[in-house]
Amino acid sequence: MEFKVALGPQHPALHEPISIRMTLDGEIIRDADLKLGYNHRGIEKLAESRTFIQNLYLTERICGICSFSHQTCYTQGVEKLMELVPARRGLYIRTLVCELERVHSHLLWLGVAGQEAGFESFFMYTWRDREVVMDILDWISGNRVHYSMNTFGGVRRDIDELQKKKILDTLGLLQQRTEFYLNLAASEPTFVGRLAGVGKLSKEQAIALCAVGPTLRASGVPMDVRKDDPYAVYDEVPFEVCTADSCDVLGRAVVRVKELIQSYRIIEFLLKNLPEGPFKVKAPRKVKENEVYSRYEAPRGENVHYIRSNGSDKPERLKVRAPTLANYAATIAMLKNGFIADIPLIFAAIDPCICCAERLVQLDDACSGERSVLTFSQLRAMANERYKKIDFRKKETAWPF
Repeated sequence: MEFKVALGPQHPALHEPISIRMTLDGEIIRDADLKLGYNHRGIEKLAESRTFIQNLYLTERICGICSFSHQTCYTQGVEKLMELVPARRGLYIRTLVCELERVHSHLLWLGVAGQEAGFESFFMYTWRDREVVMDILDWISGNRVHYSMNTFGGVRRDIDELQKKKILDTLGLLQQRTEFYLNLAASEPTFVGRLAGVGKLSKEQAIALCAVGPTLRASGVPMDVRKDDPYAVYDEVPFEVCTADSCDVLGRAVVRVKELIQSYRIIEFLLKNLPEGPFKVKAPRKVKENEVYSRYEAPRGENVHYIRSNGSDKPERLKVRAPTLANYAATIAMLKNGFIADIPLIFAAIDPCICCAERLVQLDDACSGERSVLTFSQLRAMANERYKKIDFRKKETAWPF
């Protein structure tokens, strides 16, 4: 007998507000649906009232874990609109911070995966190493979370010889530990047994559902923006696109560990080949009237910023498509025919960031052609009316949302 169960929007297994409505047959998930919209912050609209320079620091706050990903995606988009060629040394430093952020993000995810699988020691190991990476970012930028390193035409801070030496000395230890994690993720029987075969997503499904990042590459698709559409100095850096063919949560863990090893090699190459010269060039205050589509390979997958300028010092439109939003359709496919106990693990496998993905969508009336924007008080009134329709005393009550 099938029955429906709601998980979230507030739930201990989901650290951000999202609601999953499932159709269960015993413990098996037959169907699932995601309900979004609990965490909208209005950042895109706010960007229209701020200057391009002010938006450097606003876009950085779209996400706390991959803040540099959003800032860099926005920065390189505006530089294209300005027809500005950034300083070569600045591009090297920008790429360096990109990879350091990838390392700290992947180590964070591995710890979360260990926690969800009941492997608490793995969580402690990886988060200990993540602290080392956060210290490196602090040495470079002065901040551990929002680095504020980018500016139009390069970066805001240079790197000296002492910083280069400290980073290179630290990389060796991190690489040794990561190789241990790769062996652990592939051979520790309880960890492998908990992840293998969970959240299956075939290569054909991953392509059809437009999955991105490690979720896509773990299904055997070698797609990476850094290789397919290089930005910064990735066209000069030797590295491999990491894939797996197990098409499950274990494969997504293996891909991330492999990418850590590649990131260490990229960081070493960048530091040893850091060019001399200025780390930034002067940029204009106003941007020519035009539009641009900027792509960036964030730790979670392809990040997209669409920016439109009207010739002033403020953007006319900023649209952000975060990788979490792109992976939602694939998540539904991964949940189907799985067990209800696997939901936290499957959902965590895409490394979700709900606040990155939440957007307000304005719908136009196709018949009348009218367009309206709801105020906060109107939205609240609508929510109250919906809840009035619910009789919590009846078990068979149909939820109106």
